[in-house]
Amino acid sequence: DNGNELSRTPAPTEVCQVRFFCEKGAAGMQKVNYQKMLEATIAGLKEQNRVPTLLLHSCCGPCSSYVLEYLTQYFYIKLFFYNPNIQPAEEYNKRLEEQKKIIDRMKLADCVELIEGEYNSTDFFSEVKGLESEPEGGKRCEVCIKMRMAEAAKAAKLYNAEYFATTLTVSPHKNAPFINKTGNELSEEYGIAYLVSDFKKKNGY
Repeated sequence: DNGNELSRTPAPTEVCQVRFFCEKGAAGMQKVNYQKMLEATIAGLKEQNRVPTLLLHSCCGPCSSYVLEYLTQYFYIKLFFYNPNIQPAEEYNKRLEEQKKIIDRMKLADCVELIEGEYNSTDFFSEVKGLESEPEGGKRCEVCIKMRMAEAAKAAKLYNAEYFATTLTVSPHKNAPFINKTGNELSEEYGIAYLVSDFKKKNGY
């Protein structure tokens, strides 16, 4: 499966059901249009006049800027900065501060709550042990993405969000089908709705 997103607004513990939006790929193959799926979910929220809470994992401040601009129109945002893959700690702290500055510059302090995840590089190195020689975009990246998204799903449950999502799909260097497949699997595992996305398909990165 490449997607399990609801065509209507889910309850907090409801597992998403499939509604596919497809387009032709270069070789005539059908592929899922995650942006259209996201727009369908948003349309459902607008029809119901609902503004649910979304826990949004942020990979970095610059990538979050467009996503925040877009999603704050439709959700209350809890922005979850959890990135133990960033090394060294000084660089991590620099990027965390940049995230805070972006929220301030965008004047979103009143509608976006920043949640700082635990920075534990030991956890990251343990997860990717044996994958050090993998190329960029390979198995190591997949493990790293799943690790961060799993923490986002758990945090969403902890903070009573109705959805969780990630800014990772805004990057042209990240595999949106893998990210969305992972999100849907975690949705089933943790019993919280995942908001599918491909933010680069609109006005993102």
